[in-house]
Amino acid sequence: QLVESGGGLVQAGDSLKLSCTISGRTSDNYNMGWFRQAPGKGREFVASITWRGGADFYEDSVKGRFTCSRDNAKNTVYLQMNSLKPEDTAVYYCAQDPTLNLRMRVPETYQYWGQGTQVTVSS
Repeated sequence: QLVESGGGLVQAGDSLKLSCTISGRTSDNYNMGWFRQAPGKGREFVASITWRGGADFYEDSVKGRFTCSRDNAKNTVYLQMNSLKPEDTAVYYCAQDPTLNLRMRVPETYQYWGQGTQVTVSS
């Protein structure tokens, strides 16, 4: 089970830190991804991180503003979002892939999903 938290309503330029807590697993052999979905749009890749946290990847529009990290001891993955823009407004989802598929930008790679947390950025 994946549970996101940390969403909210902020102004442009503000920061938010999303958390995704994983329960029900004892192994940390999984890659994690963050996706978002704005109204009327498909699910979009935001960021991902490998199971050892050695490599993280970002969608171009969030590079330099968002940082993905993980704490395996706490079974938690984070998405630090700085310099938020109105176009970042969406429901944000974390997702888990225990198969360690290299196609980390593709939603179909992930087997488990959280329920989503709303991020709204006002101008």
